[in-house]
Amino acid sequence: MKSILHKAATRGHASHGWLDSWHTFSFANYHEPTRMHFGTLRVLNDDTVAAGMGFGKHPHDNMEIISIPLEGDLEHGDNTGTNAVIRKGDVQIMSAGTGIAHSEKNKNSDRPVKFLQIWIFPNKKNVAPRYDQKTFSEAEKQNKLVTIVSPLGTEDGGVQIHQDAWFSLGKLQKGTSVEYAIKKEGNGVYAFLLEGDVTINDIVLNKRDGLGISEEKKLSITADSDAELLLMEVPMN
Repeated sequence: MKSILHKAATRGHASHGWLDSWHTFSFANYHEPTRMHFGTLRVLNDDTVAAGMGFGKHPHDNMEIISIPLEGDLEHGDNTGTNAVIRKGDVQIMSAGTGIAHSEKNKNSDRPVKFLQIWIFPNKKNVAPRYDQKTFSEAEKQNKLVTIVSPLGTEDGGVQIHQDAWFSLGKLQKGTSVEYAIKKEGNGVYAFLLEGDVTINDIVLNKRDGLGISEEKKLSITADSDAELLLMEVPMN
């Protein structure tokens, strides 16, 4: 087993007044050569956007972009005419493919929105841009790991992307233990702890810590307190 632990406080940080962003991997003005990516996981940003504020329309191409709201309502618009609001419990993906311009803003004028923005390198370039969005109930995540992102063409229940990647989300009560089996040989898993404290394969994680594990077939996870955990299984090359 190979592992790399990224403690929460070691992440890159940018505060723009309207935006407070923590970068697990190099992004924008945060450049750290040892933290460029984990396999095909390129960006993991933990963002808070002030009331009524947001990102103006900007372009992307050949990237799978996943948005996971943690609190509040995030409004999305783009140059294809797609408009949507995503809330806690929703997961949205955007396959940028040949190119797309989109905007994201806090729909509410009275409270912040908090969300994860995650970028995955695709396994197919220059595809037609597409969206997918799905809602997952709190009950689905209780003391188990529910698949929220999966490869295009599979029937694993997640929103689908152009990559052999699977994301799972779980809310674990203190003392609960679960196992995660790697779905594709050669893949690694990057765990990001949203809340609480967990132990994964004897490595302790606290709130907002990240842990990459590769060359392993399964993860043994125990919640040391009530916890919420995101697992991102991705190809390592």
